[in-house]
Amino acid sequence: MDFRHLGRSGLQVSEISYGNWITHGSQIEEDAALACVQAALDHGITTFDTADVYAGTRAEAVLGRALQGQRREGLEIFTKVYWPTGPGPNDRGLSRKHIMESINGSLRRLQTDYVDLYQAHRYDYTTPLEETMEAFADVVRSGKALYIGVSEWRADEIREAYELARQLKIHLVSNQPQYSMLWRVIEAEVVPASEELGIGQIVFSPMAQGVLSGKYLPGQPPPAGSRATDEKSGASFIARFMTDEVLTTVQRLKPLADQAGLSMPQLAVAWVLQNPNVSSAIVGATRPEQVADNVKAAGVKLDADLLKAIDEIVSPITERDPAKTQSPARP
Repeated sequence: MDFRHLGRSGLQVSEISYGNWITHGSQIEEDAALACVQAALDHGITTFDTADVYAGTRAEAVLGRALQGQRREGLEIFTKVYWPTGPGPNDRGLSRKHIMESINGSLRRLQTDYVDLYQAHRYDYTTPLEETMEAFADVVRSGKALYIGVSEWRADEIREAYELARQLKIHLVSNQPQYSMLWRVIEAEVVPASEELGIGQIVFSPMAQGVLSGKYLPGQPPPAGSRATDEKSGASFIARFMTDEVLTTVQRLKPLADQAGLSMPQLAVAWVLQNPNVSSAIVGATRPEQVADNVKAAGVKLDADLLKAIDEIVSPITERDPAKTQSPARP
């Protein structure tokens, strides 16, 4: 496993990180989830990403149990706050109340005294940013988080938050956006702003919800048990990629993967890691073998001709509009 600094911070993270967005506590049973986490550890992954909202808080609890007995200093544990975790009006957002209560709940479920990175899971247009950043600063000063980050924030929002964090003398070091060959909306604005500020990207869905694995074939039903068949969560996220045009185009990447000596998933993960602003690529898994395959993308260098060939194939179906950043609609 290779490691990179998270932005310009001193924190190093594994190039491949393990995330449990729609797997732990929902799509797969706990025994399988524990096996996947163990596989991640066995293959050198030290960075683990989750969120309080995943599987209605169950994902954090599963990850906490899976990491018990590990040397805490050798792990980087990330979680997030924003989405509803209860029925009340204060069980969501980035108010001081919700942040303070959420960090305590996350630490309890994760069975740890602190998280390495605490992330604002979306931008909250209903709470003053000053209130949010002051609450995050207090979380850091209390020792419950070491660094703070954001997820799916726009460039102007990142700039404003970074300036407030600087004034509060805390470290805003990361953004967690969706990023893949098919979804490149961060490249025009978010990446340049992040490079200027020293913020690193921890990208999710480098395989475009699994579409870039090549397992979904045009004109055929999705494989049984795949994310596209999971009506509880996965199917709604992958739907935008499940067109014959996209699936046919993705199949044209297979000869390039073969040429590079990579599997299709490895090619997809290696591709996002060619961006120097990407600190880590999050992968999920329902089986340990998937983890073992994905980690082989660490340290891979794709040559310029291969990158150009990939671009020529996927450009007609690639989304680049920075307005598509997945923040909530402005009120």
